[in-house]
Amino acid sequence: MTELSRADAPRTGSRQYHIALERGELAEYVLLVGDPGRVAKVAARFDAVTLERSNREITTATGTFRGMPLSVMSTGMGTDNVEIVLAEVIEISDHPTFIRVGSSGALQPEIALGDLVISIGAAACRRLGFAHHVGLTATASGFYAPQGRAMRTLPVRYPELAEELRRQRVANLEMESSALFVLAGLAGLRSGTICAAYAQRTDGTFLEGAAKEAAEARCIDAGLAGIHLLWEIDSGTRADPIAQWSSEIEGQSG
Repeated sequence: MTELSRADAPRTGSRQYHIALERGELAEYVLLVGDPGRVAKVAARFDAVTLERSNREITTATGTFRGMPLSVMSTGMGTDNVEIVLAEVIEISDHPTFIRVGSSGALQPEIALGDLVISIGAAACRRLGFAHHVGLTATASGFYAPQGRAMRTLPVRYPELAEELRRQRVANLEMESSALFVLAGLAGLRSGTICAAYAQRTDGTFLEGAAKEAAEARCIDAGLAGIHLLWEIDSGTRADPIAQWSSEIEGQSG
C-alpha cells in the first residue's frame, strides 16, 4: 500500500481529519444522513449507543440495533461532503456497507408527498408495508438553480430540468447519491439510498409539519430494516438468505 504524505492524508492525532474518528469507533454497517439533527433520531432507535462525536457538520453515533453493530453519520449537504466522509470512513474500516437515508423531490406524478423512493432495493419497505417506489435517482450539486428551481433574482440555466428528467422516467432528484454510488462502487463496497419525497415537482407542493416528520420516521425505519436485513444475510442468521433476498426483491416493480 502506498504511504501517503500528511498533505494527502491529514490526521488529528490518530483520528481522521474531518470525521474525527479512528479505527474501532465505527461499525462496518453505516447509515448516512445529511442533517446532523437526524443522527439523534436514528440513534434513539438503537438498543445501545457506545459512542457519540461531532466535528464540523459531521455527527456520528455508534451502537447496536437489534443485535447488529451499527453507526449513523451525518454528511451535510452535497456530493463534496459525501466524498470527504466516504474517503475517511473507508480509511478506518475493512469493508463497510452504506445506506443513505434522506429526502428528495419527486419527479413522477404517481409519487405522493411522504412516499419513499428507493434507488436500489426495496425489500425493507415491502416488509414494513410502506408506500414506496423504485427507480432512477438524479443527483444535483445544489438545491436551487442546480435543480432547476425558479429564483427571484438569480438566473437558472436549466429551468426545465425537472420536466426533462420526468420525461426520462427519473423518479426523484436529490443532492448526494451519485457520489455515494460512484465512490462505493470504485471501492468495491455496497451502497443504497432511500429518500422520503418532501417535494412534488410536478405540482409544486411541499411537505410540512407533522406529515414531514412522519415521512422522515418511515424513511429512518425503512433504512434501519434494510441494513439489518443485509447484516442478517451476511451473518448467516437467515436459514436461506438467497431465497429470502430473492423473494423480497421480486415484487419491487409492483
